[in-house]
Amino acid sequence: MRRHAHSYFPLLLALAAIWGASYLFIKVGVRDFAPTTFIALRMLIAAVPLFVLLCLRTGVRRAVADVRDSGRDGLVLGLINGAIPFTLIAWGEKHIDSGVAAIANSTVPIFVALLAIKFRPTERASGFRLVGILLGLLGVGVLAGVQPEGGMWAVFGTLAVVLASLSYAAGGLYGQWRTAHAPGPVLATTNLICGGLILLPFGLAQLPDHMPGWKPIASLLALALLGTALAQLIMFRMLRLYGAARTSLVTYLMPGFAVFYGAVFLGESITAASIAGFVLILVGVALGSGVVRPWWRRREEAVGTVP
Repeated sequence: MRRHAHSYFPLLLALAAIWGASYLFIKVGVRDFAPTTFIALRMLIAAVPLFVLLCLRTGVRRAVADVRDSGRDGLVLGLINGAIPFTLIAWGEKHIDSGVAAIANSTVPIFVALLAIKFRPTERASGFRLVGILLGLLGVGVLAGVQPEGGMWAVFGTLAVVLASLSYAAGGLYGQWRTAHAPGPVLATTNLICGGLILLPFGLAQLPDHMPGWKPIASLLALALLGTALAQLIMFRMLRLYGAARTSLVTYLMPGFAVFYGAVFLGESITAASIAGFVLILVGVALGSGVVRPWWRRREEAVGTVP
């Protein structure tokens, strides 16, 4: 893992920047599309370039065989790391704004830590990694500022995104386990195909009764190609190199990017609380990832007293 430490933060920042924009794309897309329709199209459109990439790398026959052989894993990931959390977030954003959704989604590392107690002891957070996770959550709280407005529907929308975080955490742990047995691009492709097909009947039943506007359509394409296809490739690479706990820390950075995009594209203001929260989040990611360690820990590791 240490051989790849230099690439951790570039990949983490790239994934956070892409996924941070995804909340804006979802917010615009669900104006004209039902959540199930929007997400089914998102996953199936995203699967096309990934499958083409597989064909270019291994040939059509091998690509089809790899996708078929990973069908069971793709079905599980398509559900818990795709169809379920994607749809929950899209539904939630019909009732809360994109920034609140990004903040609520930052609970993923906590669910990873909780699930790891039972299912993956090697991913348990302790010591300064645990301090980093808690510090990151404190930053998320500062960034959130106040409770979302909008009454009970806003509460339900926020809870839907938190439930999506639990699903993501389970998907991350499962995906880390399976990337040891199947290439990330194959899993990414298969899980998008399976998740999209699962949602397709529901999406067809909720097709819009009018032609969607160009902004929702453009948001759908941007979300499918950038926020899904490209992001899935980065995510599975990170799962293989760094594990679910360190990869899940991307959710701490996404609120900062969401606030930035909101200020640039929507004219939203950046408050002192936003800046303070983002700083706390960055420090939390640095400690929680294990890449930045206290000087005495580095010294102990250098002399071989820490395994």
